[in-house]
Amino acid sequence: MRKSISSMYFSTTAALLVASTAVLCVIQMYLVIGYFKSDKHEALNDVMNIAEAQVKRDPELWSAIVEHPALARTVQENMALISETSSTTIFITDMNGRIMLCSDGASCPNHGKTLPRRALAKAAEEDEFFETGDLDGLLKNRCYTVGRLVKTEGRPLGYVFALASAESMKVFVSDMFSSFILAAGLMLLASSIFAIFFTNRLTTPLRRISEAARRFGSGDFSVRVPVDADDEVSQLAVTFNTMARNLETIDSSRASFMGNIAHELRTPMTSIKGFIDGMLDGTIPDDMREHYLGLVSREVGRLTRLIQNMLDISKLEAGEYRVNAQVYDVWDSVMSVAFSAEQRIEDHHIQIEGLNPKRINVYADQDLVYQVVYNILDNAIKFTPDGGTIKFGVQKSGGFATISIRNTGEGIAKDALPFVFERFYKEDRSRGLNAKGSGLGLHICKVLVGLSGGKIWAESEEGQWCQFSFTLPCDGPGR
Repeated sequence: MRKSISSMYFSTTAALLVASTAVLCVIQMYLVIGYFKSDKHEALNDVMNIAEAQVKRDPELWSAIVEHPALARTVQENMALISETSSTTIFITDMNGRIMLCSDGASCPNHGKTLPRRALAKAAEEDEFFETGDLDGLLKNRCYTVGRLVKTEGRPLGYVFALASAESMKVFVSDMFSSFILAAGLMLLASSIFAIFFTNRLTTPLRRISEAARRFGSGDFSVRVPVDADDEVSQLAVTFNTMARNLETIDSSRASFMGNIAHELRTPMTSIKGFIDGMLDGTIPDDMREHYLGLVSREVGRLTRLIQNMLDISKLEAGEYRVNAQVYDVWDSVMSVAFSAEQRIEDHHIQIEGLNPKRINVYADQDLVYQVVYNILDNAIKFTPDGGTIKFGVQKSGGFATISIRNTGEGIAKDALPFVFERFYKEDRSRGLNAKGSGLGLHICKVLVGLSGGKIWAESEEGQWCQFSFTLPCDGPGR
């Protein structure tokens, strides 16, 4: 059976409270028993001191107790008075531990019995004997017992023992335990009420998140979870809202992406259809057909590049491309791309600067780097005016190589720089509408550089120049 968070939280809290209460009870019982025992020990010591003072007052009286018990009535009466006022029993023994006088008088069942030798030995060796028990079966009930060897002028006379019943401790502990159980029960009841209240406060935001997630799964990306605190659950709600906003943006971007694709495909296809229809219906004369067939060929090429770019983006973002990184000289890629565009560069009379190779190793996929450099240089050639300049640069710093390509021209507006790597973005005002561009090349560059472990950015000064730069790690793992 599925258990809710509320029930699990309450069960856990209740178990912790019960366990804590049980531990507290054991500790309190231990401390109370220790205190009770210590208190009885001190009380019996006081009785012992009084009794010892009585028998040490006249050493000959001790002899009378031992040799002529009938002459010990005075001592007996004093011991009985002490015993009655302190709720104790006092034994006076000879050196062999035989009880010669008991404060309970003739009714004392222990008169004439002998105390255990271990008790006598401990009283003699350690100056005091203290124990809770029945003195090896001598007593009917458990008692607190204190014993001491009595000496006068260095001569041992005998032993004095004071006893107090331990039954009072049982009664005290029993009463205290009952009171503790009552207080603990009330505390657990109050704690349970508070636990239920706070559990509901804790789980209410979680239920809101669960409901929002259910609606979110149904396609409602506009749903948000209210946040009214700053705890972990609220942070979860903030994270959920951030995820919802991002997915809503992605969904909007997907719709915009589909619209852009339709627009980018429709424009060349409309041109192709118009040219072909013109040739078929005779609108375009025969002597112009070769020219318009060339235009159709360029539009078909544009469609081919657009479709290929879209396929490349799909593979990259789906993680289907496996990076084959290795250490090689990055100038190999830069020079290969530059030589492949030589004819276009000469056609536009563009000046090339910075092609002075000096070996700089990078750890990257050579094919990916070639594609990035090609896309950036292709853009630079498109937007560099005839007679302009394209400058290459490769520098190494901090474990990364920075590759830059700068071209003269109109540049990019400052407010457009953050968007140049977005799909289908074209900055018409500064770069102009170019029929050959699809707005996907720079986005592909961003993805490829990210796969290579670097970053890419654009800089520009309107009316002067534009520069694209990207970084690549210089060394491989563990180097």
